[in-house]
Amino acid sequence: MPDSSFDRSIAKPLETTMSLKSHFKRIAILVWVGLFFLWPCAAAQTEAGDDLPWRSIETKHTIIRYQNADDLEAFDEQIDYSPGERGLVKSLFSSSESKSLPEKLARKIDALFERVQEILDMRKKMKKVKINLYGNKRQLAAAYQKLYKKSCGVRSWYLYEFKTIYSNVSDLHAGMMAHEMGHHIIDHYLIIRPPRATAEILARYVDKNLYKKVRKY
Repeated sequence: MPDSSFDRSIAKPLETTMSLKSHFKRIAILVWVGLFFLWPCAAAQTEAGDDLPWRSIETKHTIIRYQNADDLEAFDEQIDYSPGERGLVKSLFSSSESKSLPEKLARKIDALFERVQEILDMRKKMKKVKINLYGNKRQLAAAYQKLYKKSCGVRSWYLYEFKTIYSNVSDLHAGMMAHEMGHHIIDHYLIIRPPRATAEILARYVDKNLYKKVRKY
């Protein structure tokens, strides 16, 4: 008859091994879950390019992100465009509507986004573009340095990976914002993203024709 003590001596290490495997499996699952939830936070921090807290205004087509009220007011002043407008003079007269700043800005930015879609003839539902507002050139350059690890040589840019426009509110106008919105629309309208040079030509076309009548086909 087999020795039961011998069986127990074999079974005990096996149980220990199985227990360790189960323990390591639980640890692996916890690590994976942690990375899953922490990764977006890390990406957002890298994307922001600054340690200050961000506030946001969500509109129909965009998420406007800013760090203080002065930057938001400056952004509103710099983007001289109103819904349905084609000329600068008419836009100035129509900007005096008695609305709160977030409401007025949301209406203006959504109108600009839809105008870009009209110029490009690229209308479809797409993910909202984030607009990161920086108060000055130094802050924008710091954000660029964090993202690309090199000095900044541009006034504004769009980053496809984050679906984000980066702009300096002290050096901005409606044409520049329309140009960057154009990059977002072009990259998300077409099934395959066009070459960078092609996208840039189209984005410049938007800037050039923002206040002109567009031929419809």
